[in-house]
Amino acid sequence: MASEPLAASVRPKNLDEFVGQTHLVGPSNPLRVAVEEKHIFSFILWGPPGVGKTTLARIYAKALNADYHELSAVSAGKDDIRQIINERSTLFSDGPKILFLDEIHRFNKAQQDFLLPFVESGQLTLIGATTENPSFEVISALLSRVRVFTLNELSEEELIEIIERTGIAMDADTKAFIAQIANGDARQALSLIDSTRKLYSVVTKETILQSLQDTHLRFDKGGEEHYNTISAFIKSMRASQPDAALYYLARMLQGGEDPKFIARRMVIFASEDIGMKDPHALDLANAVFRAVETIGMPECGINLSHGVVYLSKAPKSKASYNAYNAAMDDAKKMGNLPIPLKIRNAPTKLMKDIGYGEGYEKYTDEDLLPDKLKGKKYFKEDK
Repeated sequence: MASEPLAASVRPKNLDEFVGQTHLVGPSNPLRVAVEEKHIFSFILWGPPGVGKTTLARIYAKALNADYHELSAVSAGKDDIRQIINERSTLFSDGPKILFLDEIHRFNKAQQDFLLPFVESGQLTLIGATTENPSFEVISALLSRVRVFTLNELSEEELIEIIERTGIAMDADTKAFIAQIANGDARQALSLIDSTRKLYSVVTKETILQSLQDTHLRFDKGGEEHYNTISAFIKSMRASQPDAALYYLARMLQGGEDPKFIARRMVIFASEDIGMKDPHALDLANAVFRAVETIGMPECGINLSHGVVYLSKAPKSKASYNAYNAAMDDAKKMGNLPIPLKIRNAPTKLMKDIGYGEGYEKYTDEDLLPDKLKGKKYFKEDK
């Protein structure tokens, strides 16, 4: 249909048409095996926008001839799930009842608790899609009953392949330009092509730029402006500029950003950028995160602003963060170096007989690092 969005008209119908995520859909990889062998199980697709989460869900459901339902967690509730459970499957479906729940991270704990028994009993096969880490957003009971597949941003080469499948005439420079500004998001690339063609009839670098002036300079949770704004927010706090940080906070909240995403970044910032210069910063950041969870918008914006001002004005040090990275580098490079015998656990007589725990003293100045790392200093106080 002429009115059908370009992204919908070129959406892959099977895995052979699908571009990207070869670690999941390549030969012998988990989602391809699931589709080909018709394995029935619940899973969550975690990754950035426009990388194929909805498409993979539909391909999987089609392969299983499922009774397939799509909901968005932004607008759906318990009644929608109840209706799907009570609805009889169609005569054309002999597979499982699959619920694709987009933005599953927007379902609150009560809603996820309501969903859990249906997934647990097999009445529903759940496919969740999220741009947020499921470990933070999905309750542990539900998370333990699903597999989590991580999807990656599409490369520029993969985006160009998708762009070429549209059949719309454009030169190589234009395709490369679109792939570059789309930031790994196929939907964004296709939407930009679609809107440019409708506005200007032809798709060139010049018409793309003209179209961008009207459509791209806004806060887009899944697009470049999202990353630009959170970057500006963090760098303003790092520079101890509370006014700038408050402005970018307001801009994100006004644009619909999830306040928990912002609060999580503040918790990370408290340890990464402030650290031992003000150990209480982590306590405050955690308190802000908890307040955001319990209070919600719009009032939690006050808690966020409180935290932003404190973190911005706090003294800064990356000493503990740098120490962690240095220790991690050695752990990766040097593997499982032998732990000194005197600080090993000795729960059995045999272990004690061979020297485990022998000579251990609670308070000692002796270097307790493995022999190959004796004298190594990871944490270095700021001068």
